[in-house]
Parts: sequence; C-alpha cells; structure tokens
Amino acid sequence: MESLAEDLRTMQRVPLDDEHVALLRDLGEEREYAAGETVAEVGEPMDRFVYVLDGEIEVVDPYSGERLLDASLGPTQFMGEIAFLNAGSWFLPMRAARPTRTLEVARQPMLDLMSRVPELSDHVINVFAARRRRQFEANNSAVKVIGADRDPKVQACASFLSRNRIPFQAFDMDAGDEETLQVCDLSGHEPSVIVGQNEVLEHPSPRALARHLGLDMDVCRETLYDLLIVGAGPAGVAASVYAGSEGLCALAVEDTAIGGQAGTSSRIENYMGFPTGISGTDLVYRGQIQAMKFGTRFAMPRRVSGLRHRDDGAFCATLDDGDEVCARAVLVGTGVQYRRLPLDGLEEMEGSGIFYAATEMEARYCRGTEAVVVGGGNSAGQAAMHISRAAKHVHLVVRGDSLAASMSSYLSRRLEADDRITIHYQTTVTQLHGEGRLEAVTIEGPDGPKRIDSRALFIMIGAAPNTGWLSGMAEVDERGFVKTGAAVGRETPYETSCDGIYAVGDVRAGSVKRVASAVGEGSVVVSRIWEYVDAARGHEAEPGAE
Repeated sequence: MESLAEDLRTMQRVPLDDEHVALLRDLGEEREYAAGETVAEVGEPMDRFVYVLDGEIEVVDPYSGERLLDASLGPTQFMGEIAFLNAGSWFLPMRAARPTRTLEVARQPMLDLMSRVPELSDHVINVFAARRRRQFEANNSAVKVIGADRDPKVQACASFLSRNRIPFQAFDMDAGDEETLQVCDLSGHEPSVIVGQNEVLEHPSPRALARHLGLDMDVCRETLYDLLIVGAGPAGVAASVYAGSEGLCALAVEDTAIGGQAGTSSRIENYMGFPTGISGTDLVYRGQIQAMKFGTRFAMPRRVSGLRHRDDGAFCATLDDGDEVCARAVLVGTGVQYRRLPLDGLEEMEGSGIFYAATEMEARYCRGTEAVVVGGGNSAGQAAMHISRAAKHVHLVVRGDSLAASMSSYLSRRLEADDRITIHYQTTVTQLHGEGRLEAVTIEGPDGPKRIDSRALFIMIGAAPNTGWLSGMAEVDERGFVKTGAAVGRETPYETSCDGIYAVGDVRAGSVKRVASAVGEGSVVVSRIWEYVDAARGHEAEPGAE
C-alpha cells in the first residue's frame, strides 16, 4: 500500500546547491552554538530554517538527556520537519553536540523563497516529509500516551495524534518492561498523557494537547483572510491546495483531524493513481503538505460554532473558545458524520469499546476479541477488512438484504470470500452490554437475537451533515445538506444562496459521496471564489468604501 515520503535511511544526503545557499545568506544570518547548547526545545515555535555550516546538531531524548538517534545533522544539512510549513512547533529537543555554526532564515522569508525556487522547495519538503514519517513510524517523540485503552479522554488524544501524523509513544499499562514501569510511575499508574520530560496533562484532551505542543495557533491575528475553509476533508484540502496556488490567503479549520471522514478509512483502493491502495489519512495528508507549500494554513482541533456577516461584506466565524476569524469568502466543506445508534449506554461507552473510525489506532483495541462493524457502505467494508487482521473474528451487521446498492463490487466480493468475516444481513444491533466499557452486543436478524462477546463495536451508518454552525446564512434542504447551484438560482453548481459562501463535498445537497468527486469539487470551486474575492478587494480599494 502507498505511504507518504521515502525512508530517510534510503535517501541520499544531497546538499543544497551553492546558489540556494547564497540565497539563504541574503535572507538570513549566521549564529554560533557552544557544545551542549540547546538549539530548539519541545513546544517552541518552528519559526526559522536552520542550515548547518559547521559542527553537529543532535536529537535529544527528553527523558534521559542522552542522544536519541544514531544519526545527527552535520554541514550542508538542515533542521526541521513538515510542521515548519504550518508554523508548528518542535516535537523533539535539539542541541549542539559540539561547537556549531548555522545559517538561519526566518520562517516567512524562507517560505517566500521556496515559492520562488521550486527546486529548493522540492528538496526541503521531501526531507521534511521523510523526517515526519520516520518520527511517526519510529515513535520518536516527547509525547507519551499511557493506557489509551482504559480511558476515553486519553484515547481521544491518541487518536488525534495518530490521525494527524504527530509522533508519540504509546504504552500498555499491563506491560511489564522497565520503560513502561518508569512511565507509569510518572503517571501514578493511571491513564495519562505526558509531555516533555515529566509533565502530566491534568485534563487530557486533543485541544489541551495541541495547545501544550504549540499546535493551537493564534489564527485570529490575521486581520482578514481571503478565504476561510471550514472542514479539512478531501474537498476542503483540495480547495486549500488550489486557493494557495492561486495566491489567496486561506485558512482551513478542522475540528478533529485532517482527512475528515475519509481519514477514518484504513485503505482506499479505487482512487486513481494508487493501484495498491492508500489510507485516507495518507491521501489527504499529501494534499495538506501541498497546500502548506503554497501558504495555506491549517488550524486544528478548532470548531466553528457560528457565522455572521459584517457590514463591510466580510464573514466572521466564531470558534469554539469564542475567538473570531474573518474572511472575504467562506467555503463549506464540513462533510458528514456517522449517526449514533439509539442504544442505551452508547455515549458512556464511546471511546471504551465503541468507535467511529477504523485506523491503525482503533485496530489495536481489537486484538483477541470479536469485533462488530455496523454499516453497508464502503467505509464499513474497508473497516471490516482492516480490523479482521487483528480481531479474532469480524461480524459485519447490515440492515439491508445485500451490499450491492451501497458498496463497491470489488469490496463486497472480497468480504463475502473472507472466512474471517461474517456478514449478517437484515440485522441490527439491539443492545449493548457492559458497565462503562463494552463487553458484548446483541444483534437481531432473521434467526432471532444473538449475543456476541465483543470489546469493539464500529458504527458507520448514515450521514448527518455538519451545517448547524452556518446560522441560517445559507439555505439547506430538509435533511440539513447545503443547497447550491440551480436549486437556489445560481449559475455555478457550488454557489449557495448567500453571496460569498460556497459548498463542496459530502455536505452539498446532491453531491456524489465519493472521495474523488469531493477532491474534484474542491479543486474546481476555487476559480469562482477567486473572482468573488478579487471583486471584494476591488470594492475595498474604492474611495469611500468601508
């Protein structure tokens, strides 16, 4: 299956061209570090590009204070990873292993230089992406997650980190190795999230963790964005790429993780260009990197709770903490979310055996148990296939009498042929069993009720649009999907009933609920948005305009 970026160990150590180094000298300044001096600390902003002229810079284990990796950075190499593009923060501390001299360029001038010199940009981004992948796969990070299987709040942090490709180390509290015992001593042998050397998050949550890592950026400092993209699924990220490439100052806001519902798919096999398949997270993450390369910024986890129209024509979105971000135009790409089952005890067990995603993170909780997947669409089918590699057995619960109408043919044939998976047609889940944690489910079908001992239930049914935050500013249909195009008297298919608000992807009424179509819509809509924003800029420049 396709994955993002090469393995660093196979990449050649190719230095920057002399002409590129000369450009860095024009923009930056030299700096010297003594042996043992800190170059970057965990949580500090990645606000500069650091090129090594002489000496050596090493990655430091935040717990032991010793060198973390065998490799280090020497002359002609540079620090950083993909978070640099989004004004992120350092996940690991760095220090000079011996007297070191660097050439350092502030982040924004470096991004401007990369936009002008594509050869330099390609080289830097390739190395940045490979480093992030290596950190993530090797679990090299100053973030430790302990007992995610026992606490929904800690599990939510692990899911946030995993789906956003943020490196972290996960520990099972039942493990008896020395490192786990030491970490558990720090956490008081309770499920916890530890950042840095020994700081335990008092109230773990994705937002608190993001704030602690410096990921919770002050996106409201920009007086007025050209475009606010709400939702960073395939449609929103595609729009982010094209908005940035067309010179729009754009911000994408996502409340959970880049990728949206597509990010919960462990394997997409029918997306053009990836014959061996690609995970939804990797697919959209590639797009996010492209968008950041062109200057689009991403803020997460941030939720838009309301929208208003200013007298000067701009739109202002209220964020979950009361902050406000304003833009000339708004793109609605909030997609849909899986519906909850009407079952007693459901909310109490969410995160403790009940899941709405089926990535590698959730698959860990299926080992040694029978898993139940509810749904008849592609996401449910992909989840069943992926989970079957870890679970004792998988039960796919389908309300209809076949999969033909809701699932791709290649996937339904594969499910029917897999002896690790049992498909229960004309069946529903009627009861949950367990006290605070799922222990079993009861399903009911043509043969009557059946109890399945299970610690993992995956719910992937229905599609409820996320449009309440629009505050009535754009017309929606009876189910809450945004009406666009001819349905509201507009010339183009992605315009809503309100000038300056556009909608793409699954949230749009009448859209095709597929990743490829969402990407297409997000790509196409930007040309119309550019025309609108250009006209708005012109109005602002007119004498007497407010």
